[in-house]
Amino acid sequence: MPIVVSTAIGFLMGSLPFSSWLVRWRVRKDVRTFGDGNPGAINAWRAGGWRVGVPVLVLDVIKGGLPVALARFVFDLGGWSLVPIALSPVLGHVVSPWLRFRGGKGIAATFGVWSALTFWIVPMTLGLSMAVIMTFQTVPAWTVMMAALATLIALLLLRVEAFLVVAFVLNVTLLAWTHRKELLSAPKLRAFSRKKQAGDD
Repeated sequence: MPIVVSTAIGFLMGSLPFSSWLVRWRVRKDVRTFGDGNPGAINAWRAGGWRVGVPVLVLDVIKGGLPVALARFVFDLGGWSLVPIALSPVLGHVVSPWLRFRGGKGIAATFGVWSALTFWIVPMTLGLSMAVIMTFQTVPAWTVMMAALATLIALLLLRVEAFLVVAFVLNVTLLAWTHRKELLSAPKLRAFSRKKQAGDD
């Protein structure tokens, strides 16, 4: 029962569309009319500036991490039982019933989940990898996927428990699905990277 309850809590918390609610409250507009239409922190920032974007980002990270933290430290769950619980907030964000099952891309919720699972290891590796990759190419979806691959390699090198590797692969699969349209485009090098390559030739 604790596994089922924790998974349900994770899905329900993950489904809370803070970007939609805060933008509608502060800006009186629909966050999905900004940018790429994704109800997430970046478009919340575009809609209402940092005063809306930052709270949305923090809340999206918290809603990913809190259910996993409750499962680990309150219900004392561990190992393979954490796999469905770890996926549930991201899934809730992606197919939020509050938004007619058309939610966001799940990146902030992913950072929250893995903060609760591994503390700094995955968030730091994933975040730094994204920052480095973004300096060389411009397609956000490919930045996420390449950074996820780098993080997976790090987890394997660190020889973490198998359930963490499986949970991460499933999480990344969800992210790939939410970014599927962008992934149809090839990665694009930034101008300075192309010039550098041309100069090397």
